[in-house]
Amino acid sequence: MEDIIIIGGGPCGLSAAIECGQRGLKPLIIEKHNIVQSIFLYPTNMQFFSTAELLEIGDIPFSSPNDKPFRHEALTYYRKVAAHYGLDIRPYEEAGSIVKEADGTFTVHTADKRGQAHQYQSRHVVVATGYFDHPNVLGIPGEEMDKVTHYFREAHPYTGTRVAVIGGSNSAVDAAMELAKVGAYIDMVYRGSVISEHIKPWVRPLFEGLVNKGKITLHLGSRVTEIRQHDITVTTHDDGEFKLDNDFVLAMTGFRPDRKLLESVGVQLAEDLDKPVFNPETMETNVPGVYVAGVIASGRNANEVFIESGRWHGRLIAEHITQAPSRS
Repeated sequence: MEDIIIIGGGPCGLSAAIECGQRGLKPLIIEKHNIVQSIFLYPTNMQFFSTAELLEIGDIPFSSPNDKPFRHEALTYYRKVAAHYGLDIRPYEEAGSIVKEADGTFTVHTADKRGQAHQYQSRHVVVATGYFDHPNVLGIPGEEMDKVTHYFREAHPYTGTRVAVIGGSNSAVDAAMELAKVGAYIDMVYRGSVISEHIKPWVRPLFEGLVNKGKITLHLGSRVTEIRQHDITVTTHDDGEFKLDNDFVLAMTGFRPDRKLLESVGVQLAEDLDKPVFNPETMETNVPGVYVAGVIASGRNANEVFIESGRWHGRLIAEHITQAPSRS
């Protein structure tokens, strides 16, 4: 019987484990990849919007020579924090379901990378599974082709090729700017009439300069409606349609949390069927003993919760568990 099981080893899951440990609990973390997988999936050279201080967990300082830290710095920081606290982490083990038993405890069913099944029991389960494994799909012909990806890592493989970047947020802008550095021919397709107002302020003028110089061709009020081997079809808001020569498609369309674990144990979803029902003062869901932490607590807009806000969810959870009467 574990004191508490935390599903998800991202920054918010690690923070929850640390907060519980500081209050005398022994947390077990189950992570289907390795810790902070979402940050690992960020573009290789990505720089955070937040300062290092706002990414700190466990009262461990995050030192960086930069005003805003880079991806590789964050990976190093969170590895060191996990090691400092000696967190009990089961990497490459995926939780498939949470079952509530008759005595009020919960059984978490998992499978490791060898396919071996495991079961863990606890009176308290925290779901902190993030969202980076589930991109928002376009739902158009050709999206399943190998030339299409929802994850941009680095620009080198696209040198000298024709690349369509779908989207108008920070991820799309960052990708387009990296591609411009290696001489790719970039068509940026975005359904909005203007690029997102949330673009990093220090990035926007650089991006606009590349557009003005013709390094990035911007198609606003447009969307990709079909992808083929050597070209794509773009449809504009006025129903005009044209084709573009194309080698690769980067669909920077965002991601969504997966609710299947919460649903498996009976957690209710809000009216839009996308946000779990929970008490924001304790992070406990409608199922007593089951909590949410991090972006899984958000609605359709995953940007409701960032590391700088989600890192505090664990403190609310730990305080509630250690102060609440036993549910035996």
